[in-house]
Amino acid sequence: DGVTEVLAHRSESLQDKFIEIPCSEDYDSQKRFEGCTPRKCGRGVTDAVITREEAERIRRIAERGLSLGGSDGGASILDLHSGALSLGKHFVNLYRYFGDKIQDIFTEEDFALYRDVRQRIQQRIAQAFGIRSASMYLTKPTFFSRINNTEAKTTHDEYWHPHVDKVTYGSFDYTSLLYLSDYTEDFGGGRFVFMDAGSNKTVEPRAGRVSFFTSGSENLHRVEKVHWGTRYAITISFTCNPDHGIGDPVLL
Repeated sequence: DGVTEVLAHRSESLQDKFIEIPCSEDYDSQKRFEGCTPRKCGRGVTDAVITREEAERIRRIAERGLSLGGSDGGASILDLHSGALSLGKHFVNLYRYFGDKIQDIFTEEDFALYRDVRQRIQQRIAQAFGIRSASMYLTKPTFFSRINNTEAKTTHDEYWHPHVDKVTYGSFDYTSLLYLSDYTEDFGGGRFVFMDAGSNKTVEPRAGRVSFFTSGSENLHRVEKVHWGTRYAITISFTCNPDHGIGDPVLL
């Protein structure tokens, strides 16, 4: 794995840490959106955008939703936008499957907090990369993840492979992760690893910590296997192409 350097320790509270890196050519082969498509690439970590208390409230939303289902393997997904929820070895649509009962699980306040957190992360990314927040659009998939050390049952459970978000998801230009639990307190393993030539740069999750980066192959990454405990996070992704934008989730 080469040399490992920790970009962000769990024990430290980072105001803002940003590292600029050269952009890959991934953005050259697609339509450019001025004021949004990355010309400056890099990765950042901040503990100053979302409070730990807000992260705990968001985690409770994830816990309530995921308690309705859950994967047979180690990685469970909940997407409040599409309604996708891991159930056994498959996915169900939360909204269709549970219907009106959803009102007993989530509240308007939950969804308002989710929107507010998403907007603050979007503004922070725009600020770091020198683009206009209004030129970014939320894109899919944007989802909660719950990872434990249960053995993988399907390819969806194999979350640890190195990948590039732009290759995997196409629409992504900027990716962010909001961590909802603490490395070494709530779980072991499960660090986020940027895989650079000759070295790894790791981010240790901490509740309320936001890690964000341009989605091209300049930021090849993986997540370490979780060895014990449960790791909660939410992936919130943005595109520059309005055709790939999605709305915030709405409680029907």
